[in-house]
Amino acid sequence: MKTLIAVLAILLIPFLAQAKTMSEPALTQRLQQLEDRVALKTLVDTFSNLADTKSVDEQVLLFTEDASVDSWSDGKQVSSFKGRKQIGDAFAAYLALFDTVYHMNGQQTVELHGDRASGVSYCLVVLIGKDGDKRYRNTAGVIYRDEYVRRDGRWLIAKRVSNFTWRSRDEVPAAGEQG
Repeated sequence: MKTLIAVLAILLIPFLAQAKTMSEPALTQRLQQLEDRVALKTLVDTFSNLADTKSVDEQVLLFTEDASVDSWSDGKQVSSFKGRKQIGDAFAAYLALFDTVYHMNGQQTVELHGDRASGVSYCLVVLIGKDGDKRYRNTAGVIYRDEYVRRDGRWLIAKRVSNFTWRSRDEVPAAGEQG
């Protein structure tokens, strides 16, 4: 036990020395940046979770009142929506086309600028729905380029550009069939 305490003390000495030399405002700023990065990751993940459960009424509250969402596919803009109402109506209509919605978020990078930030997030989106009497799985790789703003202490999406970089579509076999 004494050896463990000695090893921990030796490992902590450089950290404690650095912490003592840092000013309180510098520590506060670093802590705020860490909190902001976690909050922005949570915002992006919450957006995806709410899409997966088709909770559009809650999802649109993650956007500013005047937010914009633009979507691109194959190098062409395919949609553009402005404001929570238009965004919500579009999301609800699109998600209604599918029985299953599943987002898997990957890496995210953000740049912080006080109460504003920008970020890039990667996502794999799986959508399962019917086309006639057959079920299909639509899979897409999406890169989200976001602009965020902090309002009343809470981060919101002010602008989102969704770039669907690739897509695949596969028939989903019925239960009991081999694929």
